[in-house]
This record gives sequence, structure tokens and C-alpha cells, in this order.
Amino acid sequence: MRGAKSAKWVACAITVTLAATACGGGGSDSSDDMNKGKADPKGIVTAQLSEPQNPLQPANAKESQGSRVLRTVFSGLVDYKPGSTELENINAESVKPNKDSSVWTIKLKPGWKFHDGTTVTAKSYVDSWNWSANVANNQTNSSWFADIKGYEDVHPEKGKPKSDKMSGLKVVDENTFTVTLNSPVSYFAYKLGYDVWAPLPEAFFKDPKAFGQKPIGNGPYKFVSWDHNKLIKVRKFDGYKGPNAAKNGGIDFKNYTKADAAYSDLRSNNLDWIEQVPTTALTNYKQDLGPRAIDQEYSAVQSIVPAFYSKQFKDIDPKVIQGLSMAIDRDTITKKVLHGTRTPADSFVARGVLGHKDGALGDVAKFDPAKAKALIKEGGGVPGNKISIQFNADQDHKPWVDAVCNSIRKSVDVECVGDSKPTFQADLNARDNKQVKSMYRGGWVLDYPVNSNFMRDLYGSKAAGNTSGFSNKKFDDLSTKADKAATLDETVKLYQEAEQILVKEMPAIPLWFYKVNSGQSTNILGKIPYGQDGDPIFTDVQVKQK
Repeated sequence: MRGAKSAKWVACAITVTLAATACGGGGSDSSDDMNKGKADPKGIVTAQLSEPQNPLQPANAKESQGSRVLRTVFSGLVDYKPGSTELENINAESVKPNKDSSVWTIKLKPGWKFHDGTTVTAKSYVDSWNWSANVANNQTNSSWFADIKGYEDVHPEKGKPKSDKMSGLKVVDENTFTVTLNSPVSYFAYKLGYDVWAPLPEAFFKDPKAFGQKPIGNGPYKFVSWDHNKLIKVRKFDGYKGPNAAKNGGIDFKNYTKADAAYSDLRSNNLDWIEQVPTTALTNYKQDLGPRAIDQEYSAVQSIVPAFYSKQFKDIDPKVIQGLSMAIDRDTITKKVLHGTRTPADSFVARGVLGHKDGALGDVAKFDPAKAKALIKEGGGVPGNKISIQFNADQDHKPWVDAVCNSIRKSVDVECVGDSKPTFQADLNARDNKQVKSMYRGGWVLDYPVNSNFMRDLYGSKAAGNTSGFSNKKFDDLSTKADKAATLDETVKLYQEAEQILVKEMPAIPLWFYKVNSGQSTNILGKIPYGQDGDPIFTDVQVKQK
């Protein structure tokens, strides 16, 4: 979750940098006009949002909409420098491993406050992680704490928790705590940039349910209100001590159920930012918006995912899924339907991530109808000779879903139809409740820029992101071995080996890598800066004085 934006860790020897270029052309607005005027530090940014799936609790969002709000209200220990895989300290003074990376000592910057005026302490983190990991609290991302010693005591596979505390978490003093892992994890510091690791104030534990409707964070923005399915408001927190203080007065997240409506409001300057230009406007949006148009790659991959718990795919031969993959003409669809705004995927891992390897999918990603037919036949055929692809209708997925289905139908004579859900929330609920009939649209954006995030966190048997029911012991075992590697470089290489297991077993069919095809209103001063997760760096957005 996703979707993907979320102290330089000196043990990291590899740095990958994404080009942060934006392309526009045509329209009447000039770049000079975008840079004219003065910034209003109290100006409010308006941004598109869909209804978050769950209450706004840090460990309860594995989708982009809730996560987008949480990242404004909470600040964690570390974050990633825009356009790179380098870590920087936010609330952390330091994050240091012992010799084999099995024990980590975390020191906080003193003097930080929650929005209710209480102090952020080491206990704020330890209590947050213990509560979030506890199976009784039903947090969607609780498995993220599985590396910590004692996780099995608070989150047993069956039955009630044996404890409400993980033995691996120890408060040393007000600003220091230690984390003992079940085994070494060379990239543990990278994982700490995700929303799930945020601290929680004492007020949370008095009423977690009420807190989820009105969260109290420690981030650059203070939560104000949530009018469900309409609007979420956050405003600048003047007492924020992090390096990323807001340069605007706050954000109004406006809910849209149709991409075309959001784009219309953007063009008329009733909305400052949209998540994605609708397919109907892709051929003209650069001309419509001129230099206000955005065309920029980020680290995310779109796939279609079989529901392995379903009757259709429960005992499927992977050759059938390989065949369906080879029946999809990615080149033509990305060029003609998506108008060059996507790049055909050749890997399970998005570009700009440590360990991405060009061509990792091999022939499985190549359009070859004859080979596709042969593989499907060898694998025993598609049960019922028909598939459906579930997607959310509040974003513009129908055109490409129809195109993928048409390609499969023509290439291998397998019937294929779209299965639309009205909202992203409804789509996610169907996945979580194991109600997908056949396949579903899977879009995954980096949580942290290491290849494990696109494999273990999606396809590990017990991973929070695994909503398909896929399970493979060889992959799980190699992932565990990779996590225990002595260096980050070794971890990355072992996960590259694990990717070849995925190519053979096909837990999903990668389709293409994403780009930000978006735009901004004339109310914004200069270009909106973007993170590697494809979201704006909202704290750096400046609103023009009126």
C-alpha cells in the first residue's frame, strides 16, 4: 500500500535516484505565470481523495487513501529523501544496529509534542507497536511487527494473546528504546519509514475507536475533521519540530467518486491536485494544462491477481497463469489505451527500488498468443474457460481492464469480463473478506525502497499485503534467508533469487509500471514536488496569495 511516500543509514552501499522531471506543453499557462506571485503561508491546499477503508489508526491503513492522510498527521522515526533511497532522520536522533543487525537502538530527538500537547517519548513508540501488533486489536498491518521478538505472544496464530507486550521492546529512558528481533534484518531501518511505526499518545489507549475518527498525531499537520465520503481537513501544526514543517496552512482532502469530476474541478481551479488524469483526458491533458501537467515515473506496479482461495484458482497449475500473462499485449495497451502513460512491466519489483532487475519476468511478460495457448493447455486450462477482473469504479480502470480482457479473449479464447465495485473501499473490503470471484486489480506502491517490499510484503504467506491466499514454502524460506543476510547488498541479491520463484509460481500477473499523470491548479506557486511513492510532498506545496 501501498500503495505507494511515504540519518542516512551508513551500512547502505547502494543509492538509486529517480529522475524527477515533469513534462507539459501546449496550454495557455506559462511556467513564468506559475512562479509569479508570493506564497501564502496560511493558504489551504485542496487535494483529491477517496474514502479511507478503515479508521485513521497508523497500523490500520494498507491502502493509499488512508495512508495519504496519516502521513500528514503523523511523523515517524525516519523517511526517504525525495527521489532516492537514502534515509533521513525525522523524529529519530539515531537508529543504530548492533554488529549482526539483530538488536537496534533508537534515540529520539527530545522536545517533540503530540497535537494535544503531551510529549512524544520512547514509551509512545513502544506502546504503539505493542498495541498495533496485538491480534485482539485487529489492525490490518499487524504483521509488520512480526520481526520483533515476542510477536507470537501478542499475535498467536490461534487463540488469545499470551501477553500484551512484545519481549523485544525495551524502554531505556525517556528518549531511548531498543528493539530485539527474532533474527537479524539488515534493512530494518528502511522499514521504519512506513506509517505503521508511528507513535501514539496516551489519549489513544483510552478510546482507540474514537481516536480513529479524530486522530491526534505528532506530524506537520493537525487533524481537524472528517465528513465521511466528502471531506477530511488537516491544518498546519505550529509546534512541529521536524525538518519537514508545512509551507502552507493545511489541506482539504476532497472526496470524488468519479475521476472525470475531479479533473473538471482541477481545470476550473476548484481543486489544486488530482491523483490521476482520467483515461478520457490522457491524450489532451498536457495541452489542457500546459506546464501545470505532470508526467513522472514513480515506484509502483499494476498487476492482476488470482484469488487462490477461490474454487477457480485454488489448485491451479501456474502454467495457466503464465499463459494468461503471455496473452496480454502490454505494449499495445500502454501505447494506445493508456497513451504512453505506463511502461510495460518486466519485473515484480518497481523501478527505482533497490534490487529491481530489468527483464526479471523473462518470456512470461512477452506477448505470444501461440505460447500462451500451449501453456494454458499444458496446465489443464482455465476452469470454466472464463475469468473476471475485479476493480474499483471510482478511478478510471475500466478502459484498461476491458483492453486486457479483449487481448486475452482474442489470444487464447478465454472469456474475460470486468467486475466493478463502486469504490476503492468496497473493492478492498471484498479482497479482505475473501469475496473475489476470480481475479482482482492489484496496484502496489513502495512502502520502503527495497525489493523485499514488492515480494515478501505482498506474497509472503503471512504478509498483511497478501489478500490472494498465495503461499509457497520455497519462497517463504528464501525470504527468511534473505532477511537474515549480513548486509543489505546480500539481502537484495537473495530477493532477486526469490523473484525467480515467483516467476515460476505466478502469484500475480504484473502489467505495467506507473507514472504520475496528474496536474495542479493555478492557485499553486511553482511545481508541486513529488515523492518516490507518487504522492505530492504536501508540506512543500505553496499556495499563492490572492
